[in-house]
Amino acid sequence: MRRNNQSSASEFILLGLPIRKEEQGMYYALFLVLYLTTVLGNLLIILLIRLDSRLHTPMYFFLSHLALTDISFSSVTAPKMLMNMLMHSQSISYAGCVSQVYFFLLFGDLDSFLLTSMAYDRYAAICHPLHYTTIMSHNLCFLLVTVSWVLSSASALVHTLLLARLSFCGDNTLPHFFCDLSALLKLSSSDTTINELVILTVGVVIITLPFVCILVSYGRVGATILRAPSIKGICKALSTCGSHLSVVSLYYGAIIGLYFFPSANHSNDKDVIVAVLYTLITPMLNPFIYSLRNRDMKGALGNILSKRIFSV
Repeated sequence: MRRNNQSSASEFILLGLPIRKEEQGMYYALFLVLYLTTVLGNLLIILLIRLDSRLHTPMYFFLSHLALTDISFSSVTAPKMLMNMLMHSQSISYAGCVSQVYFFLLFGDLDSFLLTSMAYDRYAAICHPLHYTTIMSHNLCFLLVTVSWVLSSASALVHTLLLARLSFCGDNTLPHFFCDLSALLKLSSSDTTINELVILTVGVVIITLPFVCILVSYGRVGATILRAPSIKGICKALSTCGSHLSVVSLYYGAIIGLYFFPSANHSNDKDVIVAVLYTLITPMLNPFIYSLRNRDMKGALGNILSKRIFSV
């Protein structure tokens, strides 16, 4: 592979966040709190779903996998960023950089597929309530998650293998706080035409098609509600779909803002700020969105806390 090219860079320099040195301590504490909240909040969701039998349904099955994915997604970039801020170091090895690209793409793509599966689950629950248990069988749920993992792994592997064939003989400075694939392609001294073509092609399958499926699912949900509009039906739909729609808006809103509305100048600050949004802020907000707007989750948390207090 690329190790045979002795002129290639053995490490990269991550410039990090666009903040002043005297502010690094404050931002380090802030991002550490955000990361710990992400991990603990999503672990709490997984624990609640595991312990409460009433949450052993397809929606919460997908939610538990989404929570695990959010923990993993944040853990790809946040620990290294925090370590660099604490140690005042900016370097990352070539192997570490390539690994970061692979796992970042893996869990980012997995998020997209899981959100699509959850949208289909909501469509089945509202549009076909009488056949819901038949449609969303255990086998189908397991199949959807398995296919999501396989497609995400394959996509990440293709991008990583194509990245590994490139040479980096010149500047090794990345204007980012993690090894972003697009930033790495700009640094490469090799022809990146194939990489860019694959990004465009795979992006349609991994991002665009799932997003279209989500829109179609909720379009059908909206049409079903409008056929027999009632306050009770609208409230039920909002209660059932509101949390998921909020998470979808955060996830795809960040992607649209980053890739469909690029910076007008050569500054990379906006890209870095948006990256912080979808790598730290969005995974942290997901547990709050699902717990604060979901009576089942709040009920499960209350039951567990009451049992613990009673046992003590």
